[in-house]
Amino acid sequence: MPSHPAPAKNYDEAIRLFENLRSQEPPGMNPLCVNQLLTHGFRTELAIVLVHGYTSAPPQFEALGKEFFNKGYNVLIAALPHHGFSDRMTEEHGRLTAGELAAYADRSLDIATGLGSHVTMMGLSAGGVTAAWAAQQRKELDLCIIISPAFGFRKIPTLLTWPAMVFYRLLPDSFEWWDPELKANGASSYGYPKYSHHALTEVLRLGFDVKDEARSGSPAAKKIIMVLNPNDDMVNNEMAEQLTEIWKNRGANISTFTFDAGLKLPHDLVGADQSAQRIDI
Repeated sequence: MPSHPAPAKNYDEAIRLFENLRSQEPPGMNPLCVNQLLTHGFRTELAIVLVHGYTSAPPQFEALGKEFFNKGYNVLIAALPHHGFSDRMTEEHGRLTAGELAAYADRSLDIATGLGSHVTMMGLSAGGVTAAWAAQQRKELDLCIIISPAFGFRKIPTLLTWPAMVFYRLLPDSFEWWDPELKANGASSYGYPKYSHHALTEVLRLGFDVKDEARSGSPAAKKIIMVLNPNDDMVNNEMAEQLTEIWKNRGANISTFTFDAGLKLPHDLVGADQSAQRIDI
């Protein structure tokens, strides 16, 4: 999946790109979930892009974003395509595609390049897959932090992930509750309580694209950190470890950080409204 970079040349251009992004926000978005830019008013040494997970929204990273801002970063938290609507039962997110996630990564890094001299991207889950694509494609990325990436899902064995992706892409789309017992109460106040099978296959498709590209060329990012949570009950860590090995074999500057299992961290370990979040660590 090709990249189409058009990085901002300076701070003013980055602001214009962000304002253009805001102007393209669709009607019906939750005011709390619009694209967010925390800026010091000038190009700083450090800039970071924070990429939320599928069916979540920018508030997932709001608390962590403020921490980075207080450390001197300019911070961009942009909503993934089809995310952030006030109607939490919308099925709009079923239209999400791998190409849209790649374009989102390109656009976010185009802005961030004008916000800071040293650019970091950090993504969680589907946001982690999106960040991994950026790490493979974008030379402007100085540091990529990939947290619990959804290259596969824990309930699906690694060898069956590709066949399952193909199978569900062929079927008509369907939606299921993330939590069948809590239903609409089983998600954050800004997140969608249902997931789309088609959307999840598109996240997987982007992940497989990253692996295919990694087998034929080194990642463009200067440094990559893969962050894994052994207690994650959502994603398949083995598939993240496979990509790590591929990148290592290509000579990438990559390291892995694994949280202590004793912390019993949930999949969403950054969301401000998650009682078990641990941005302090």
